[in-house]
Amino acid sequence: MQNGPAVRRRKLGAELRTLRTGAGLTSGEAARLVGWHQSKVSRIETGASGVKPADLRLLLDAYAVRDAQLRELLLMLAGSEDGDGDRNRWWHAYRGVLPPTYRDFISLESQAGAMRTLETTVVPGLLQTADYARAVTRAAVKDLDEERLDALVEVRLARQDVLRSNPPLELSAVLDEAVLRREVGGPKVMARQLERLMEAARLPQVRLQVLPFGAGAHVGLTGPFVIFSFPSTSDLDVVVLDQLTSSLYLERKEDLRAYSEAFQNLQSHALSPHDSLDYIAGIGDGA
Repeated sequence: MQNGPAVRRRKLGAELRTLRTGAGLTSGEAARLVGWHQSKVSRIETGASGVKPADLRLLLDAYAVRDAQLRELLLMLAGSEDGDGDRNRWWHAYRGVLPPTYRDFISLESQAGAMRTLETTVVPGLLQTADYARAVTRAAVKDLDEERLDALVEVRLARQDVLRSNPPLELSAVLDEAVLRREVGGPKVMARQLERLMEAARLPQVRLQVLPFGAGAHVGLTGPFVIFSFPSTSDLDVVVLDQLTSSLYLERKEDLRAYSEAFQNLQSHALSPHDSLDYIAGIGDGA
């Protein structure tokens, strides 16, 4: 269990080690190819130190990595701010208002191929309306001036572009009924938010399920979580747990397996996507 940057270094190092051995090179041979000392390659592969984007490109060239998507993903893990796609760097304009853990989350979200999320308190950020996002942000972050509040809402809405990109992020969400019942921002804001959920649920890249109160106790009672899955390699998958002042990132295979099984269990106890739409509509009609 580590913070975002440490997880990224370890994942990047492990992937580089796999690419090096796949290219039939020892760490010493790789170091000679790029003009480094062997210890630098070793420190990068163990996650003891980071790697600059320019140095990473040297290694990827030495290992004959031509997969553009994989290169872009590894550059993201290295903390590159000069990636090749707008999907990869739009949030850099907001660096002054975003805490590091939020930037890490957005960078993972922008590169992931799929996202599975359990929400027990609020609507997932990717599905929030502007008014709902404003109300949630105002409640969660104290002493916000209007300018910073506006910027944070803009970020929340800009994140939603991953659902419209090519290819789009595939989103699977299980929402506890409490998410739908909690009146955030007042009746009108909540009514529009429920409409937004129904609109999103009809998108082919979105699978939305409601876990009704009638389902009783379930594994999700321990709290919300997000599982990011990445194209090209499953070794980069990660679980994110949000805390009040930070986020925790889980990357061990046993953690990923446990949370994947938990999410599958939650889906099996939740309403089907079709019945979830009807359920949300019923709550909206009763609002």
